[in-house]
This record gives sequence, structure tokens and C-alpha cells, in this order.
Amino acid sequence: MNKYTLPAIIIIILTAACNSQPKQQNISAVNNLSDSALFDTIQRRTFEYFWTGAEPNSGMAAERIHIDGDYPENDQSTIAVGGSGFGLMAILTGIERNYITRQQGFERLQKIVNFLEKADRFHGAYPHWLLDENGHVRPFGFDDNGGDLVETSFLMQGLLCVRQYFKDGNDEEKNLAARIDSLWKAVEFDWYRQNNQNVLYWHWSPNYEWKKNFAVHGYNECLIMYVLAASSPTHGVPAEVYHEGWAQNGAINKTSNYKNDTLHLFMQGNPPHGGPLFWAHYSWLGLNPHDLKDQYADYWKEMSTMAKMNYEWCVDNPKQFKGYGKDSWGLTASYSVKGYAAHAPDSINDLGVISPTAALSSFPYTPEQSMSAMKHWYNDSTLRNKLLGPYGFYDAFSETDNWYPQRYLAIDQGPIVVMMENYRSGLLWKLFMSCDEVKNGLAKLGFTIAE
Repeated sequence: MNKYTLPAIIIIILTAACNSQPKQQNISAVNNLSDSALFDTIQRRTFEYFWTGAEPNSGMAAERIHIDGDYPENDQSTIAVGGSGFGLMAILTGIERNYITRQQGFERLQKIVNFLEKADRFHGAYPHWLLDENGHVRPFGFDDNGGDLVETSFLMQGLLCVRQYFKDGNDEEKNLAARIDSLWKAVEFDWYRQNNQNVLYWHWSPNYEWKKNFAVHGYNECLIMYVLAASSPTHGVPAEVYHEGWAQNGAINKTSNYKNDTLHLFMQGNPPHGGPLFWAHYSWLGLNPHDLKDQYADYWKEMSTMAKMNYEWCVDNPKQFKGYGKDSWGLTASYSVKGYAAHAPDSINDLGVISPTAALSSFPYTPEQSMSAMKHWYNDSTLRNKLLGPYGFYDAFSETDNWYPQRYLAIDQGPIVVMMENYRSGLLWKLFMSCDEVKNGLAKLGFTIAE
């Protein structure tokens, strides 16, 4: 395991499958696109992961799709619960961008809710993975066959956006919004305190109970879980759970530096320069970091600085990897040359692997740098034929190792669509932040939001 503790996104992957070299395929593309046309091309192609690439029985997000076909299991039949939350937001984006009609989007979202209402839940929380044919849990590990509160929170973040989108629509749409409201209110965040401790626990299993014993402390990708737990109108938790559990009685407030930039949040695993970039993405697909502050951080400044540090590290390229620079950057958790890794800007966790989701999901924070990377990967025809597939740019690559797998992960494709949309319209931020419960929850925890 990587030195960072990241069970929500650590995926069991066979090294042999990751090291094999797939056959390259030519991708039809239009050269000399304007910046806006390229932006739309990549956003739309990535959206297709959650539309044409969805698991067909449920309509939800497939855990992974391997175009090269080298993975020994067909995990396109395994549903990613957190990735599906990101996918819900991608579908709303597709409606707004006219990739699909409102009715098409509604019907897909209704299908997903139908499936979720029957799927396994554990004190209201869904597991990390669901099986397509019956909605039963697929264990994520030997003793991880129950509720996963983090993945459930990513799902609820998306569901609440869907609820807000349809709540004032026609009768069918209002009914869907009401059904989503019931799913949301059924999540027993308070149960996951494990006997009323002032911290939230990641997992509970009906067979192994609290055996994993993973208390979630910040900072990492899980802030959204604490916000939703405080926001729940039926199973809410007091502010002390956030301040004592997540913020560790103020210990979360600890600075780190890279060049002239400073971060003010203690990152789990103590990475020196901000950690893998999904920490600046997953909780912020719905939560709007603009002007969002609490006693620990200014979150727009913090997330923007994290992205900038990641970019600067790749430009400086202290480990001298091939291909790094101002137009090819981005370190985050993804497939890696040897398995799966939480790539980050430090001497241990920078493995020479660029993950396109890192730069593209950072568009709100680093628009010029993100556009530069996207243009390079697309306009260089040699790279494009290696990196671009039917669902956007593939998950990861290494020019140093001449490694270009044709593989996708839901949790990496989703943030690209959503954060690109937040950059240009703020759609998902507006929807999520319009929830009265979220406003109340943030106020309970001491956040301030500019009006």
C-alpha cells in the first residue's frame, strides 16, 4: 500500500495487467480546434463514460472499463458507488450541454434511483461496490462487505444535485426528487460514530461490525462526509464530531510549503507538498470552495494552492522524468506502472506517471495550466493516439516507461466532467449549495459563505 491511507480509492489490481502493453488505436479527431471547441470535445467524450459506458442493468457507473481488454475480470459489471455519484452529476451536465435531452437524462436517473432503492444498504449506507444483476454488495476486501460511509457520501453529493435539479419540475420529476430525498434521509450518519464517539468511521459490516476500525481524520478527500453528516435532517451529528474527529481538536491546522506557496491544512500521511490532487476534487464537486472558510482554512485558497503546487512540482521535475513540464502535468491517485498508486508531488510518491484527471479536474483552480495540458495531449498527434479513447483521455501514462494503458476508472473520469462544468458555469456548485440542509450543516460547523 502507498504510504497514504486511501482505502476509498485503493483498487485491487493485478500488476501483470497493469504492466502489459496494449495495441494502440487511432482516434478520429479534428485538428486545430479552438480552445472552447477542444474543451467541449473532451468534456463530452468523458461524459460518455457515464452514458454509453454505463453498466446497462442499473444505469450506474462501471467501476472500470479496459479498452485493451487485459484485465482478467469484467469489472464493467461491477458498480462503483462513489463513481456513480460523480456520474449523476455528469448526467446533469450532459442535459445542460445538450449532449442528451432532459427526458433522456430523467429516464436514466429514474432507472438509477429504481436500482438504488432495492440495492443493499447498511444503516442507510451503500457499500463500496454493488453487483449489477441484483444490487447486492460485492466485497471490497475480506472484511469490507458492508456500509462505506465515504463512498455513500460521494453518492449523496450527486443525488442531492439531482434532487435540486428536478424538485420544481413536472409531476414525474418532483416524484423522483422526493424519492431521492428518502434515500438521503435514510443514511444513518450518527450510527457511523461507533457508539457516539466524536468521530466518523468509514466502514461497518453486518458480519465483521467495526473490525476495520477506520476513524476518518482530516485532511483528505472525506470532508464532504462530515458536511453531509452535520447536514442530515434525520441522522445528523453534532459539531463536536467535526471539530474533534475531522479537525482533531485543531491539529489539522499545520502549514507546509513548496517554493513560495503555503498550505494550512495537515494532510493525512503528511505529504510535504499537498498530496494527490483528488483531495482537491472529490469533496469539491458539489461543495463550492469560493469564499468558503472556517476556523481552519480558506478553502478556495487552500485548494488552488494545492493544485498550483502540483503543477509547479511537475514543471520543476526534480526527478527528471521524461515528458513532464508546463504542458504535461498532474499527479493523483490512478493506475500506475506497477499496480495502483497515489501519485503526489514528493520524492517518494512521484513515480513518473501523469494522470490527466489531475490537471483537467483542476480547471477551476488552474485554468491556464489545465488548458495547456489538454491542448498538448490533444494537439500532439502522437500523444493523442496513445492517450485519447472513446471516453476521453485514458487514466494514466508514463513517457519515462513508455507505458500507455487504455484503461478508465469511474472515480477519475467523473471529476473531469464535473469540475470542467463548474469552471465554466458553476452548475453543480449552484445545485448542491442550494440545499437548505447543506447551508444549515455548514453553519453548524462554523463555516462562513459569502452571499
